[in-house]
Amino acid sequence: MPDGTLPDRPLAAALGAFDSGAVMGGKFDRGELTLEIDPAKIVSVCGFLKYDQKFIRLSTVTAVDRYPAEPRFEVVYHLHSIERKDRVRLKCRLGGGQPEIDSVTSVWRSAGWYEREVFDLFGIRFAGHPDLRRIMLPDDWEGHPLRKDYPTTGYRV
Repeated sequence: MPDGTLPDRPLAAALGAFDSGAVMGGKFDRGELTLEIDPAKIVSVCGFLKYDQKFIRLSTVTAVDRYPAEPRFEVVYHLHSIERKDRVRLKCRLGGGQPEIDSVTSVWRSAGWYEREVFDLFGIRFAGHPDLRRIMLPDDWEGHPLRKDYPTTGYRV
């Protein structure tokens, strides 16, 4: 963790001991822990949190478009440990050019549906996803409607 970020949070300390370069920042606010994770390490971090720290439930995967800021996108994972009665939020920042991050379907199979939704609505690709295709919009739909630069009336032909 850079500059001793969150040293008093046991989960952040455990993750820092597992991989010192995985956590790029974070905060503890209003009783919620949010950790910014290096996108290249998301699969190993999720595996550690699931198998070693008992975060067995992936509540959701979603995204935020920070257009026009760079990095443009944040992919957000909400994890829940029933045994520990604890939750954590992971965020990975991605540039706007060709946003891509590794799929966590190898850790939680349920991530497949969430990742397909994020792909469909934001255009973020999940490398290694077993079936990355649109889930809500027709296959011939142009663009990704939750991007902030998507025209509110849709593309005109």
